[in-house]
Amino acid sequence: MTQLSGFLRSQKINAESYDLSLEATLKIFSATGLSEIFANVSPESIADPYDIRLWNLKHVYTRLVEDVIRFLQGKENGLSYLFSKESFIPQGYSFAHSHYAAEKFGNHHGFDQAKFYCSLFIDDLTRFIRNNVTPHFGLSRYAEKISISAASFQPFIDEIGKERNVIEIIMLRLLENKIISDKPLFAGFTIPFPGNLLSALISADFLKKNFPEIKIAFGGGYVNTELRLIKDKRLFDYIDFLTFDDGELPLLNIIKNLTDQDRKFNWVRTLTNISGTLSYFDNADNKIHAHNSLVPPSLVGIDPGNYISVTETTNPMHSLWSDGYWNKLATAHGCYWKKCTFCDISLDYIGRYDPAKAQTIVNWMEDLIGQTGIRNFHFVDEAAPPSLLREVAIEILRREINVTWWGNIRFEKAFTIDLCRLLSLSGCIAVSGGIEVADDRLLKLINKGVTVEQVAKTCRNFSESGIMIHSYLMFGFPSQTEQEIINSLDLVRQFFLNELFTSGFWHQFALTTHSPVAANPDYFGVRIKSSRDNPFANNDLAHDDNSGLNYSDYYQGLNLALSNYLNGSGMDKPVNKWFDQKMPPATVKKNHIRKLLDIPKPFSRNQRILWVTTKPAIRRTDASSSILTVHLNDAEGEWVLPDSVCRWVKMLADQTDIQNYSGQTLDELAEFFPGGIDEFRLFQKSDTWTDLRGSVILLL
Repeated sequence: MTQLSGFLRSQKINAESYDLSLEATLKIFSATGLSEIFANVSPESIADPYDIRLWNLKHVYTRLVEDVIRFLQGKENGLSYLFSKESFIPQGYSFAHSHYAAEKFGNHHGFDQAKFYCSLFIDDLTRFIRNNVTPHFGLSRYAEKISISAASFQPFIDEIGKERNVIEIIMLRLLENKIISDKPLFAGFTIPFPGNLLSALISADFLKKNFPEIKIAFGGGYVNTELRLIKDKRLFDYIDFLTFDDGELPLLNIIKNLTDQDRKFNWVRTLTNISGTLSYFDNADNKIHAHNSLVPPSLVGIDPGNYISVTETTNPMHSLWSDGYWNKLATAHGCYWKKCTFCDISLDYIGRYDPAKAQTIVNWMEDLIGQTGIRNFHFVDEAAPPSLLREVAIEILRREINVTWWGNIRFEKAFTIDLCRLLSLSGCIAVSGGIEVADDRLLKLINKGVTVEQVAKTCRNFSESGIMIHSYLMFGFPSQTEQEIINSLDLVRQFFLNELFTSGFWHQFALTTHSPVAANPDYFGVRIKSSRDNPFANNDLAHDDNSGLNYSDYYQGLNLALSNYLNGSGMDKPVNKWFDQKMPPATVKKNHIRKLLDIPKPFSRNQRILWVTTKPAIRRTDASSSILTVHLNDAEGEWVLPDSVCRWVKMLADQTDIQNYSGQTLDELAEFFPGGIDEFRLFQKSDTWTDLRGSVILLL
């Protein structure tokens, strides 16, 4: 959204972003919003005991809600002293069913505990609205169930035709005020997920009926994956255009056609209804913008200070997705691996890999810091390439910018301990990546390009560098056996036990129409049961496979185990005991991951060397010896060495520090070591070299 606004503004088009979801959330969770919601609920209709309790405390919720929101926005931190008190905030269903443990918050005055309580307070209100106003309501999605794999458009027409509930009325009132204020000619809705579709359609219907002069386009992840094959023309009763893949040129040419009546601009990757016929246009001379040529996102219309930061779990990594506002950037377009057989690698947003330069990425970061005052960044790549992250980290350090960042990666061997230390020094606090099935047979079938051993060693490198690790976990990949499910869970347990995972999330395998599995089902032993020719959405395909298992039967047990691991508990419980049904015990060795970590790491001297702290000082002690002193942030090191060796270390630091980094290799600089290469080989075995390698010298 903000990326497209920035591009359009660079083309002299007056565009701005508007986060209707955020504005509606803030209005709903306000004193006036809650009062309006409670006024639309009949107390006689409330059946749930927790909802009855909330209703009887509605005056407390109404009195507290705006202060809770301001606290979660970071605007009233002093309220943490009140909100952390056990009885100050009313406690409902979410409190009773949380995995809360007071010791998780330490001995501070209670800021994190207050944030957790306030998050549960919002969860209780959300549950009340869902039970008593509309079952569609959620903080990040609306009517997701009817949008997932929606073969027909009719359920949406039925929903649009219903009387608007109070939540939708609040949303549409905000939209109307925005339209009256800004008087736009065009409105674009980004729909990244199924849970965004119905609210976008209700909004579009409102605009068509009340502001028919406004042209409307839908785009985003849901459109790109599920609506590429749409045949139902009725969608275009509510919108004018669907745009696919990168939105810069499609939107630019749509808007030019609306504003420049004297010229005709070719539509790009755009579907529209012309005289009753759905027509797709993709006839521009230049169909893409190189990722490196993009301008920074524009935050015009967005106030980052209005986003709330909730703590839905005490797990620090798991909470990053809901931890307030993060500046969003992608280091590259697409995925550099693009081989996983479960993935939509045939689609442009994954299949076309196009990285930006490190200098460009850090320029974007500095621009966003200037716009927002926020130094937190989430790289939203499919998988950020390690070589590019290395250069970005060096550029951040060279410019002496203080930032925090995290993003999605592949657990590949290029993430050495030295690279992970460099990323940490540049501000990396976390990474997320997929081990998927945690089984070497299935990883090979997925064509993941990693092994369990490789993932374990890579995670150790991140963990030892102080970087949190979130793991995407999968079950139900075609041909996975019950024994492999149990063994996979036990390996996940071992990853947590060895502090290689900070958090994780289970996904059941979904067969998508654009994946290699769907393109070659016989090879994977898959029988596709659903149509690939639906009139509306085409993505998830109903299927079964040769395993004969109903994989959904394992969902509850896997998630129960994982939720315990996230909170550091249940590590000693046999993994087959998390399930209600009888399951076989795990057959992997209990110390399998620990043994993988003991396998020696290969070493190459043909690596680029980087000195990562202040220059060393030399103080002569006698005719042949000197003291080499290196000052670190938390300590200092001193070594008595031959003077010639001290001066070699000083030369190394001068030529390879962050400002002078030019990619010299260790072997190149070893040629200048006193006594030559052979003497340097002996020096490498010394405690001094071990200390320097562990603190100030990186080999990249």
